[in-house]
Amino acid sequence: MKPVVAIVGRPNVGKSTLFNRIVRERRALVADVPGVTRDRLYQEVEWNGRVFLLVDTGGFEPTCQEGLLSLMREQTELAIEEADIIIFVLDVRDGLTPSDRDAAELLRRTSKPVHYVVNKVDGPRWDAQAMEFYELGADRLHLISAKHGRGVTELLEAVTERLPLASPKEEPGPEEVIRVAVVGRPNVGKSSLVNRLCGTARSLVSPEPGTTHDAVDTEIRWHGRRFLLIDTAGIRKKARTRIPLEKYCVIKALRSIDRAHVALLLVDATEGATDQDAKIGSYIVERGRGCIVLANKWDLVPKDSRTHDDFVSDLKEGLRHLEFAPVMTVSALTGQRLGRILGQVMEVYRSWTQRIPTSRLNPPFRRWVEEHPPPLYKGRRIKFYYCTQAEIAPPTFVAFTNCPEGVQQSYIRYLVRRTREEFGFEGAPIRFQLRERAQNEIRASRSRAQGRA
Repeated sequence: MKPVVAIVGRPNVGKSTLFNRIVRERRALVADVPGVTRDRLYQEVEWNGRVFLLVDTGGFEPTCQEGLLSLMREQTELAIEEADIIIFVLDVRDGLTPSDRDAAELLRRTSKPVHYVVNKVDGPRWDAQAMEFYELGADRLHLISAKHGRGVTELLEAVTERLPLASPKEEPGPEEVIRVAVVGRPNVGKSSLVNRLCGTARSLVSPEPGTTHDAVDTEIRWHGRRFLLIDTAGIRKKARTRIPLEKYCVIKALRSIDRAHVALLLVDATEGATDQDAKIGSYIVERGRGCIVLANKWDLVPKDSRTHDDFVSDLKEGLRHLEFAPVMTVSALTGQRLGRILGQVMEVYRSWTQRIPTSRLNPPFRRWVEEHPPPLYKGRRIKFYYCTQAEIAPPTFVAFTNCPEGVQQSYIRYLVRRTREEFGFEGAPIRFQLRERAQNEIRASRSRAQGRA
């Protein structure tokens, strides 16, 4: 296990700015308001031959016992418990506060190495004011400016000096980590689902909509396979996204879809598919990601013998872009059918990365065209010569024809549907492209493609 270094401190003292500075990317959200970071963020860092996991935490108010701040405190306490080294960030502009004293007392009881870091020391004129933090009992203060990078190198040298050198990297196994983004509108149960799948309170959960801000990554292992679960902020309608922080949260959520292999789209089973659910679904399709639709809060839906089938039918009608995606009715609260989700994710991932050899693809492809030829275009007969799968993830097929501009979208949808019927691809969007080729090029290309197959 890699050593864990946790960054803790009061809200708005610059923890996320320091986190971003150390990992050298804008991994955590930063805004000039308290409480932007609420969950734990993890990032692997290598420094001078030493590798460790850096953890960003929410604002830590030790005496707060209720509301969102108390949940943020619980997340910070979990980070402190699992940490090997703690970076305690203080704000020179605010001076020494009662909350800083309470936090320092709690950290002393952990008997773990604590590095006292005074942030926002942007120049020598702040050095003298920083000396008051020695009252916390620190042997050494690290005076830094996370925003400008002052003193961060010296801090990292102090933090890592007792860490072991990293072992030589092992060769990656044949199976990569399956990245799974959990997306949906605010308050549909994304964080509750992630916590259930992880078996721990990994993400902060509250009835208040918009609790999650950052995209929170958690790696788990299930039946010998590794998964990276990405909990994301709720994606609101554009008209309701007013303040800059909310816009940043939506951008982070959409970027999480970009880096995922499979997206779990959560909808509220008590409401059914909404226009916003459909918009999120269309973004998943645009990005070419595998998809599973999870109807959460199924335990709250009144049921009879036809409820499930009628609900799934209505849901698919409302999410027409996702007709290829399997639908599961689940309950993050009770755990209903959650044990089947990761198995379904593996099936969708296999479909998403499936490749059909050209020699296997073309016999049924020719049969589809013969059974239902495309209509004439300006009196001209459209011919299809052959088809090949050009890419995986998502599956992308290229069909060669004498007149690409004459093929209607409805006919392309027909080819996609027949491809699914023949080869599966459940949960994976299929892309079909058309290209024009002259007769002599057709023969040469067909020969090369069949040789590769």
